[in-house]
Amino acid sequence: MFSHVMIGANDVEKSKAFYDAILGTLGHKPGIIDPKGRCMYLAGDNIFMLTLPIDGNTATHANGGTIGFAAASTEDADAFYAAGLENGGTICEDAPPGVREGGGLQMYLTYLRDPAGNKVCAMHRL
Repeated sequence: MFSHVMIGANDVEKSKAFYDAILGTLGHKPGIIDPKGRCMYLAGDNIFMLTLPIDGNTATHANGGTIGFAAASTEDADAFYAAGLENGGTICEDAPPGVREGGGLQMYLTYLRDPAGNKVCAMHRL
């Protein structure tokens, strides 16, 4: 369904350090900076990208938006959370890591905000 996800960053290098850390806990390689200064994470046919806003304005987060990353285990999700906090991420919505239920599913979720304020999540389906 998706070809890629691109989010704005006010400091691509700072955001890259955050995403290298959290995505590394899920088995992904560090991001690659392209000639335009964007950072790309490649996973099969999927691409996750960080960029300075093209219009020159400040990057802002999507209110109500979350970018979810698949975790192979609850331990990987917890490592994602810890790495994020150690690399400029912040706790959001007073939502500690844990099991959530909805739509007949049980999921283990961890939520953080990245350095630009984007909400990210590691999810392991139980």
